[in-house]
Amino acid sequence: MAWQAPASTTKSSGTIAKCSGNVSGGVKFQFTNHAQRALAEREIAIEWVERTLKAPELTLPDPNDATVRRCFRRIPEFGGRVLRVTVNTTVEPKRVVSVFFDRKMKGKL
Repeated sequence: MAWQAPASTTKSSGTIAKCSGNVSGGVKFQFTNHAQRALAEREIAIEWVERTLKAPELTLPDPNDATVRRCFRRIPEFGGRVLRVTVNTTVEPKRVVSVFFDRKMKGKL
């Protein structure tokens, strides 16, 4: 089942949404409003994001922003497609900026 943003979720400050999570092992994160919309529109389960953040198969720096890392992981429940979770790691809690299935990474993991 895809994760749905709560109806009560509103902008709290800047572009940060109230929705947040906690990956086992203590990694806390927040979603930007953009990331929340992407989860809902693209039917991406929050569990898949958590799994990708906890144990990425590949992590790369963002070529345009030194504060951002790109985490990649294959999602077997979605046909083995590669999920990209873009996260700002310089803030606490970590901030998920964007989430999508990256077609360019197909066959590269």
